[in-house]
Amino acid sequence: MSLRKHFEPKLLTTWREGYTLDHLRRDALAGLTVAIVALPLAMALAIASGAAPEKGLHTAIIAGFLISAFGGSRVQIGGPTGAFIPVVFVIIERHGYDGLVLATLMAGVMLLLAGWARLGLLMRYMPQPVITGFTAGIGVIIFTSQLRDLFGLQMDMVPAEFLPRMQALWQAAPSINWAALAMALACIAAIVGLRLYAPKWPGFLIAVVGGTLAAVLFNLPVETIGSRFGDLPSALPSFALPQFDLDRMRVLLPAAFTIAFLAGIESLLSAVVADGMTGQRHRSNAELVAQGVANTASALFGGLPATGAIARTATNVRAGGRTPIAGMLHAVFVLVFMLLLAPIMRYVPLAALAAVLVLVAWGMSEIERFRHLLRAPIGDRLLLLLTFGLTVMVDLTVAIQTGLVVASFLFMHRMARTVEIEGHTLADEIEQGGDDTDMRSRLPAGVEAFRIVGPLFFGATSRIEDALRSFRDTGYPKVFILRTRLMPLIDVSGVNTLEVFMAQLHKAGTLLILSGLQIQPQKVLSRMGLHERAGELVYARDFEHALELAAAHVERGKTAD
Repeated sequence: MSLRKHFEPKLLTTWREGYTLDHLRRDALAGLTVAIVALPLAMALAIASGAAPEKGLHTAIIAGFLISAFGGSRVQIGGPTGAFIPVVFVIIERHGYDGLVLATLMAGVMLLLAGWARLGLLMRYMPQPVITGFTAGIGVIIFTSQLRDLFGLQMDMVPAEFLPRMQALWQAAPSINWAALAMALACIAAIVGLRLYAPKWPGFLIAVVGGTLAAVLFNLPVETIGSRFGDLPSALPSFALPQFDLDRMRVLLPAAFTIAFLAGIESLLSAVVADGMTGQRHRSNAELVAQGVANTASALFGGLPATGAIARTATNVRAGGRTPIAGMLHAVFVLVFMLLLAPIMRYVPLAALAAVLVLVAWGMSEIERFRHLLRAPIGDRLLLLLTFGLTVMVDLTVAIQTGLVVASFLFMHRMARTVEIEGHTLADEIEQGGDDTDMRSRLPAGVEAFRIVGPLFFGATSRIEDALRSFRDTGYPKVFILRTRLMPLIDVSGVNTLEVFMAQLHKAGTLLILSGLQIQPQKVLSRMGLHERAGELVYARDFEHALELAAAHVERGKTAD
């Protein structure tokens, strides 16, 4: 595949195909619709992450524009998302906002390198229990992080860790603000009702505007953006390089990896969802490069981490957006809203934004998928619950790392169980020729034959050792035929095991014959120097050829005696 097919942004593809005024009209309408959804959401996500609300707007504008301009999907909408809330919150608490900026910049570079290394296709191999486990865990974290504003509790600081947070919330329970709780519940009811009876209406925006009007008209005693953060700036931030410090970068490396990992996974998942809705096909490596560019730029302008947003992307598709211009216009419209409405946004109640994020958390929890995976095999269930528990109780980085390691061991265990080393006691169903029902009756005296079924990789090499141990009581044969036609793959550990196996057989005076090698094992053995050796190793085309070679070797042994 050419470099253009890997990395060309869909924007260039769109221009090459032809872009008309009708396309512009539809993209503008879709971009405006998405901007209306993104406006309250961007502020709510920033506040939940422990940042000022304008940081979310800046990220939606800068990163949202670049993700659409350079991305590998025609309809992807980028910006801050709920997946980053727990990560960003912890980084800000431990390293300050400048630490977050540096970690985001590092993550942007990682994503650029991942895209250029063409790692986009590897993202699809992420185990589903790990994805569902940590997204459901993130949903729980988002929900619990909003309880303060949902109930209007009087608290100076909400701890980042789950158990201390719940303890602090419980201690602050007597300070509940009933007006804030009533407003939050009314906003939730309004959003759910609009989704059921008017799904095309911007439920988030209507609920936030309604809550703001109620707070102003009835002078409700609820906390607002202005009372906590002051007036919102009505301009974009200036370009600024973070302060680079190798020791600090080393400390922030796990956090940067988590940001890059989440940005890559969520953007590609969003692109896959968009492909299903539009019938198009995204370019995964170009999408990773776009995520790298966007996160790098967001950091350089003091913004938050960004990625593809599934809900906003789906909104874009449903509103008629079909080219990257829609996503770029969405960012422009958010900029216009910020410039025009900044003085008004200070009156937005935090309880209304908390209602928005409670429903975001519910969507991220994927209750039905979680229940479905609980009916999976025991290994997948344990992996799901382990990732979920670590995400909520410990740390998202630990959850991802542990989940991947456990998933890898689970995969190796399952693959090892599929590999069989079996003797020939059944009919030969594989090789051509031979009608005997008992293969062992076809073996000359002093010849044994076993068959490998499945890949011979590092998790399955013990099966070869088990076969060798079976001869220690009965004695070694003159010839050992190892049938490999059903062995599609071998790795370095498998080759090493074969070498040890061959050496032990040679020590016992036994010739090893490998029959029916497939292309991949043949190439690997040749590259590793495992060639034919007189009296030690012989290759046979198939089992019939192996029987001829074995009989000739046994006959030569008798003649020599």
